[in-house]
Amino acid sequence: MRIKAFLIVCLFVSILFACTNKEQFVKARILVSTDIGGTDPDDNQSMVHLLMYSDLFDLEGLISSPSFGDGSKEEILRMISLYEKDFFKLQKHAENLVEPEILRKLCKQGRKGRAPLKGFSDATEGSEWIIHCAREKSERPLWVLVWGGLDDLAQALHDAPDIVPNIRVYWIGGPNKKWSVNAYTYIVENFPNLWMIENNASYRGFIGNNKKDKFNELYYEECINGAGNLGTDFKNYYNGNVKMGDTPSLLYIMDGDPSDPLGESWGGSFERISYSPRKIFHRNTTLRDTVSVYSVIEFHFKGPKIDNNIETPCFTFRIDKQDWDGYYLGDGKYCVKYVPKAPAVLEYQIMSEIKELDGMKGEFVVDKMWPGYITKDAYQLGENWYTDKAELSLFEGPWQGFKTVAKWKTTVLLDWEKRWNWLK
Repeated sequence: MRIKAFLIVCLFVSILFACTNKEQFVKARILVSTDIGGTDPDDNQSMVHLLMYSDLFDLEGLISSPSFGDGSKEEILRMISLYEKDFFKLQKHAENLVEPEILRKLCKQGRKGRAPLKGFSDATEGSEWIIHCAREKSERPLWVLVWGGLDDLAQALHDAPDIVPNIRVYWIGGPNKKWSVNAYTYIVENFPNLWMIENNASYRGFIGNNKKDKFNELYYEECINGAGNLGTDFKNYYNGNVKMGDTPSLLYIMDGDPSDPLGESWGGSFERISYSPRKIFHRNTTLRDTVSVYSVIEFHFKGPKIDNNIETPCFTFRIDKQDWDGYYLGDGKYCVKYVPKAPAVLEYQIMSEIKELDGMKGEFVVDKMWPGYITKDAYQLGENWYTDKAELSLFEGPWQGFKTVAKWKTTVLLDWEKRWNWLK
């Protein structure tokens, strides 16, 4: 009897352990919004990584959301076709990899180009798919991993504010924040309680450098070269030098506890912020004006009353060798929004057929600390907005939080090397 009772107890413990272990490895639901095919080919590298690890997630959407450049759904489909050629070799080692035809059905076209000043416009196939996935009944949140601008996410939130409790957002900001400043300001002003990781600089810890070692410039030759169609194509992006600035969003889901942004993970470690700084100028700036990096800057000008519709572009704001639309607000008032992507001293000039605006100039200083000091016009945030750690020891040069990601780069690339070897 004792032996029988002991066996029953052992069986019960085994079943309990198996169930607990199964729960521990429940796949995360993810949807990726990317500007792949635009000006920065790091999205192509990150897409290869995502496809080769697709067995680890419940992948629900691949959205093309190019705020800037020529990104398109077709570029995602092209990457899937390369993956399809290598699929059976990969599947021998990871049987749950997502099949190419299923991936194609998940591809949706989002907004092409930046959102207007108000931050939203018309629904897109991409924004509607975000809503569709977010409204699916599930005890698991939908992780929206944004590798480009926030324009389709902003549109989805505008059209379906009820999805806020159902989603978790990990956004690779920095330069992408600059391109989608209108969408960003709409979100922080109207949805401050959104669960958000705003990674403006930590992601740079995964970008390759010029070191001549296996985990930087030599990674392609030592680990990728000769590895199937995906490996051959990888050489086309930065000559094979691993950049993958968007990949930390996926790494965050792969390692650690995604519900705890303050903890350690391959995708970085973050801290809570209670405000997003904004500074409004009603004049041209000088070098006595300092703003925080990644902060929202609004320039407001007075000019003649014109017949243009409200919030229509009517002047060009040129800064850092790039042009931005400036808008008419009505009643002789004009506005443009901007976000600096790095510490710097920046100069700007206005070009317009409106003579009162044409030729205006200014300059200002961008400080390296984010979010920096609070400003009177700052956006107040809820309890679940997280960003790069401000501890100075975690900087690398001007890049805040860099080391929270960089410390895991070798581990991540060694793990990926195993999958590349499946294709050799």
